[in-house]
Formats: sequence, structure tokens, C-alpha cells
Amino acid sequence: MEKVGIGILGLGAISGIYLKNLTELFKEVEIIGVYDLFQEKTDQVSREYEIPKAYSSMEDMFRDEDVEIVLNLTRPQDHYEVIKAALLAGKHVYTEKPLAATLEEGKELVSLARARGLLLAGAPDTFLGAGIQTCRKLIDSGFIGRPIGASASMICRGHEGWHPAPAFYYQPGGGPMMDMGPYYLTALINLMGSVKGLTALCTKSFETRTITSEPQRGAVIPVEVPTHVNGILQFESGAAATVTTTFDVYYDRQDRLEIYGAEGTLRVPDPNGYGGSVMLLRPEQGCFKEMPLIFDYQDNSRGLGVADMARALRSGQSCRADSGQLLHVLEIMTAFERSSREGRYLELETSCERGPAMNHNLVHGFLQS
Repeated sequence: MEKVGIGILGLGAISGIYLKNLTELFKEVEIIGVYDLFQEKTDQVSREYEIPKAYSSMEDMFRDEDVEIVLNLTRPQDHYEVIKAALLAGKHVYTEKPLAATLEEGKELVSLARARGLLLAGAPDTFLGAGIQTCRKLIDSGFIGRPIGASASMICRGHEGWHPAPAFYYQPGGGPMMDMGPYYLTALINLMGSVKGLTALCTKSFETRTITSEPQRGAVIPVEVPTHVNGILQFESGAAATVTTTFDVYYDRQDRLEIYGAEGTLRVPDPNGYGGSVMLLRPEQGCFKEMPLIFDYQDNSRGLGVADMARALRSGQSCRADSGQLLHVLEIMTAFERSSREGRYLELETSCERGPAMNHNLVHGFLQS
């Protein structure tokens, strides 16, 4: 397959693993150039990873005919403007989560991509890893019977203790649901199908947060978004799930995701990772047993979704992390706050079909169509 040219926009903390995997692991793509608002960062990354082009502006990247996919790693509040500009320039786009800050912006971007015949896809791609794909295989093969419920929790005390510039996590487009919710909701959709409606209660426990990480130690951040979100999802299948995301709680672990079936229970590994332990409880055993992972990509494989998008672009087949999934997840996340504000159950406008399961790839770094 002819390699697909990638331009990376934004070279912050998350870019390192993308750069590593897209230059060393995934063989169907080639990084053509990079751009960051800080030119010295652009030049440094270009030299370090031997990337041919260090652009002096975002527009320079968009004008480059060798770039087919723009990988958008900018701040969440910039996603809408950046994605729209890339689509208007005729580029396919893979974006970090979330798709946009509001449902209206997300719908506009998806409509624009479809009208122009462009692919729009995005993070998270962790659901394509060995852990969640193994869980999907177990569920689809009937190991827990008909799924009837689920419970998902992301519990932490916020990012101001470790992130070098954490303010955006507490601004519009941020918060625990917009930041970490995509991992849990994307996993749930891929394991249990589309969501029909929801109800939620969202709160803000603290008006300000104090940064304890360097280099902004001691700075005070105003909190502009809910930081503790509790919700109940109703799936099209009739199953229900409880979801909690919080930046307000001290706890000894961050993740919990369980799927309850009529004939057993499945404990899903951290949806912010690619591997992890898959635990199955069947009534015959009476206790959880660890299941072998039967798919590839157990380690940090960020860029897997980009590689899958490149495969789809060349083969004409569907992209697993497509815009329909992105938009459905965005509506769920924004509907949590709306439901809380309006004090009522909301039926969703969007739905999405589960993409095809991953194949058993024979060669690590090459994705089969």
C-alpha cells in the first residue's frame, strides 16, 4: 500500500507517543511535516524525528499537497476552528478528543466533512487495542449472555498536580467528562451499542484549583465547568449503565468498567489503555478468571486510529473511529450537563453503528483490510 502522508498540528504533551508510533510502528503512514505555535518546538521535533518539513504556519501545512491527513493535537478549545480550516482546505482530519466543545460545532464539522467527501475520525483509539477488542469478542460470542447493564467510573483529583499547563482542563471544552469521558463512552458504545437517552447530575465542588506542578506552582485556576458528573445511560438495546467522572476525589485507582450480562460479568481493563487484564465471572466458577488477550496492540499504541484511517483511505472501506462515533460520544457528553441543568431525561438525536471488529493482524504495524 502506498504510504499516506500525515501532517501533525500541535506538539504538546500527547504528541510524543504519536510521533514515536507513527515513525517507528505503523508502516502505512509517513509524517510529512509538523507545526506548533512555538517555532523552536516545531524545529526541534522535525530534527529529532527526522521529519522532512517544519512548517512556519498552519496554512503552510494545509497547502502542502503531500499531506493527506491532518493529525490535530491542539488544545480542545481550538478543535472546532482547526478542524474546520483543515476540511475547508481539502484535508482529511484525525483529531484528538473531543471532536468539539459543543454538539452544534460537532454537527457542523461532520456535515462539512461529508459534503466534501472527506474522512473525519478521531480519538480515542484505545478501543481498537487488545483489551477492549478481546472483551468485544467475549460479549459477541455470548460468554456473559445478553448484556443488561454496565458501570463505569473515572475517579481522580484533577490534573493540576502533574500537568505543566492544566488550566484548560477547567475551561469550556474541559472537565472530567470532556477529558476522560471519551475513553469510557467509546468503550461502552463498542461493547454495548448505541445510546438512546440519558439523565445526569453535574456539580462543581470547588470554585478554584491551585496548581502544584511546575512551572506554574502556586497559580490559582478558576473552575468554569462541572468537575463531578454522575449519569445513567439507556442503550438502544434496553440495557442501562451508570457513569461517573470526577476531578474531585482522592482514590487508590482511577478506572473501573464492568459489563453485566444475563449469564456473567466482564471486568474491562482501563479504557485509557490498550491492553490490561480482562476478567470474566461465570456462575459455574463463582469468581473472576483472567482471560487471554487474543488481539494485537497491548502496549501504548496511540496512532492506531490514524493507521486505521489511512487503511480506510486507501482501501475505500470504513474507518473504525469515524465521525459518526465521534459525534455520538460528543452528544452524550454535552447531554450530561444539559440534563443536569434542565433536570430531566433526554433522548439523543444521534446514534452510531459499531464499526467492524479488529482483525488478527499477522504483522505488527500493518493493518489488514
